[in-house]
Amino acid sequence: MSIWTELTGIDHRHAYVDAGGIRTRALQAGPEGGEHVVFLHGTTGHLEAFVKNVPVHAERYRCHAIDMLGHGYTGKPDRPGEIPAYVEHLMAYLDAVGAERAHLVGESLGGWVSSWAASEYPDRVASLQLLCMGGTKVNPAVMERLKTSTRAAALEDDISLTRDRLRLLWAEWDEDLGDELTQVRYEIYHQPDFQRNLHNLLALQEVETRERNLLRPDRMARIKAPTLVVWANKNPFGDVPEAEAIATAIPGARLEIFNECGHWPQHEKADLYNPLSLSFLAGVS
Repeated sequence: MSIWTELTGIDHRHAYVDAGGIRTRALQAGPEGGEHVVFLHGTTGHLEAFVKNVPVHAERYRCHAIDMLGHGYTGKPDRPGEIPAYVEHLMAYLDAVGAERAHLVGESLGGWVSSWAASEYPDRVASLQLLCMGGTKVNPAVMERLKTSTRAAALEDDISLTRDRLRLLWAEWDEDLGDELTQVRYEIYHQPDFQRNLHNLLALQEVETRERNLLRPDRMARIKAPTLVVWANKNPFGDVPEAEAIATAIPGARLEIFNECGHWPQHEKADLYNPLSLSFLAGVS
């Protein structure tokens, strides 16, 4: 099995889109006239995080999995990666593809960005799915682990460090795609422009920067979009009470917890996540 064999059953396009002057890498699939669903990855991640999800969603929806600002093969302006900048880039992408409104699916950092976008641009966000979302707490130990593991994976030549960084995300190693995803991430992490930009991508792991970007309850209370919170009982970056607090803070939010699962529920438990997501989308479309 390969990342790209996951996609062989659908008509899809690997594209570069000018999003407000930022060359933005995207995987696009699904009917041109379908409602837009945008998938957003986590810190130092990339669109391949959603290869198990795009095909089934693209049967009905116009899907976009993108490399966010400064990530993957998307452009890397030399400025700290703070949440308003990610939201600005997301809105520019929606404008570029003609999406007046979109359903947002955000994992980790992607959920943080999606929630902020929904609080600032309620007319443009049709629904939210927040998968092991970050951004509601300052936990120096977790932040330091993320910084240390990412820097080692990006700045050392040993590919096992990249594998170790990916293994943080899963309760169990993915025997089918793990090695290929490791190779994809290794190639991204070892681009010279990625390494030069790494301090910007890790800016939110600094206490002062994170504090001014936090998703506080008053901001989450402003979210009007229907919201599904998906969490995992073995998420290494946040325990279940964090998810419960998020679901309480967002009006009407629904919480689903996956057992024996880590930080990538959409990947590790795709057989549970995909039907759950499609049912949720059908209910709000």
